Amino acid sequence: MPCTFHDTGFAGLTLIETKVFDDDRGYFLEAYKEHEFSAAGIAVQFVQDNISSSRQHVLRGLHFQCPPRAQGKLVRALAGAVFDVAVDIRPSSPTYRQWYAVELSAANRRALYVPVGFAHGFVVVSTSALVLYKTTEVYSPGHDGGIRYDDPAIGVRWPVRAPVLSAKDAALPPFAAVGAVFA
Repeated sequence: MPCTFHDTGFAGLTLIETKVFDDDRGYFLEAYKEHEFSAAGIAVQFVQDNISSSRQHVLRGLHFQCPPRAQGKLVRALAGAVFDVAVDIRPSSPTYRQWYAVELSAANRRALYVPVGFAHGFVVVSTSALVLYKTTEVYSPGHDGGIRYDDPAIGVRWPVRAPVLSAKDAALPPFAAVGAVFA
């Protein structure tokens, strides 16, 4: 099996390590194989691929898409490294309002599956980063949602003191203003 799936302690949130075949030419890996992901409990259909290129200290997030257009995401760094964060925003979950973080990098070749019901974001911890994420729903501006990255109600300990934010991300509301989107 080319992938190893690790439980994160958050229902549905899965860390994926991929077997890599290295030789003097470079490397090869199978980034996604539907039947293996389904067997590991990630039985979803991906409908859109996105690539994000960012420079050091850029923080993107914390984003989610509201029902009925909610998205699951499979996130991987193709170049560089990011501190990747998922926040459980499902009120019925035992890990509600808790966050999970992991470094995703071209070097460690890990991926993170972020299911529906989580806010997601990352900050670039290398000079630059190229991030690929597959989504289970197409982008829908009318269902776009987000939470302020530094909301003390969540308390994410980002590894960057002064992140570079878009105007949109700088204006995201605190968690308390978002309400029970996934109730």
